Amino acid sequence: MNDIDVAALTAIDVHTHCEVSADGRESLPGELHAASGAYFKVTGDRKPTLAQTVAYYRERRMAAVIFTVDAEHATGTAPVPNEEVAEAAAANPDVLIPFASVDPFRGRAGIRQARRLVEEYGVRGFKFHPSIQGFYPNDRLAYGLYEVIEETGCIALFHTGQTGIGAGVPGGGGIRLKYSNPLHVDDVAADFPHLKIILAHPSFPWQDEALAVATHKPGVHIDLSGWSPKYFPPQLVRYANSLLQDKVLFGSDYPVLTPDRWLADFADLPIKDEVRPKILKANAARLLGLTAAGS
Repeated sequence: MNDIDVAALTAIDVHTHCEVSADGRESLPGELHAASGAYFKVTGDRKPTLAQTVAYYRERRMAAVIFTVDAEHATGTAPVPNEEVAEAAAANPDVLIPFASVDPFRGRAGIRQARRLVEEYGVRGFKFHPSIQGFYPNDRLAYGLYEVIEETGCIALFHTGQTGIGAGVPGGGGIRLKYSNPLHVDDVAADFPHLKIILAHPSFPWQDEALAVATHKPGVHIDLSGWSPKYFPPQLVRYANSLLQDKVLFGSDYPVLTPDRWLADFADLPIKDEVRPKILKANAARLLGLTAAGS
């Protein structure tokens, strides 16, 4: 990770998606992708390639945590290969920070895969989407994965709150929101006290629960992806300015929400001058273990 010149970066985006592989494979069924695009009113390129993502972030002098979502057990769709994402990051280490995604239903094979991705491909974290993957984060099903993530010093990033994926599709495409209540992650933080955790998104309708977990458990952070800052709940802004100022992270949810739009709206948010650079870069640099983690 020494290839990232932290001081030269304008920001570190901790939440971006790779949604299409080099051979055209998509990470989720087309119906769910389409629903997400409609939900977020996406007008640009909904499925940029890894090369396009690299160019986009390099132009903006940003680094980006990038991952796919492995929910094959629930959706029947194979994900974009984690190896492809990691190899793109290795080829562009000044821009991309590789996370992976392993479906908890893969069992022991998934645990072996996770360890291999860390040891052989340099993966720095793992994305979980409980609503799509169909599991509660505190289900023992996933504990073997958490053991590997904690042992290797990686980060576990959990989708929390509602999701645009499946929104408007009959039955929500079978996706159940209950799995993504951040209180389920509180059990994980208690059972794995040295595990670094990110609760992704303003956790509607469980924002207060997310704030409670993040203030109570030292290893739990919150990223601000998936929402324009102008829609942030007031208590989230208040905590970001005070108790959680060292634990809140910039994330966009690219490509459904671009960092350009997010940053434009963030500029109008009543965030203290001394807190703003922490959210945009310093907190993420420290959590990711990047060198020269200045503000």
